[in-house]
Amino acid sequence: MEALQRANDIRTRRAQLKRDLKAGRQPIDRLLLEPPDYLATAKVFDLLLAVPKYGRVKVNKILGQCKISPSKTVGGLSERQRRELVALMRRR
Repeated sequence: MEALQRANDIRTRRAQLKRDLKAGRQPIDRLLLEPPDYLATAKVFDLLLAVPKYGRVKVNKILGQCKISPSKTVGGLSERQRRELVALMRRR
């Protein structure tokens, strides 16, 4: 029961975070550099899709440039991948 409650809490927090990203209240670069604990198992692809003006094609192109698999989680990013992704996101 405790695990179910924890999972629901994580889903709720991620949903709110995606709404904040969509509204521009939360910068994506800060989230990628210093992700909160509840984002560790979130897919990078899904997180980038929540950013305004970023669709599947653009997100796939960015992930390809950084050599990041679409199934990679935020917690699974290497430092190099994290830095490259943040640099690309700041340029756009």
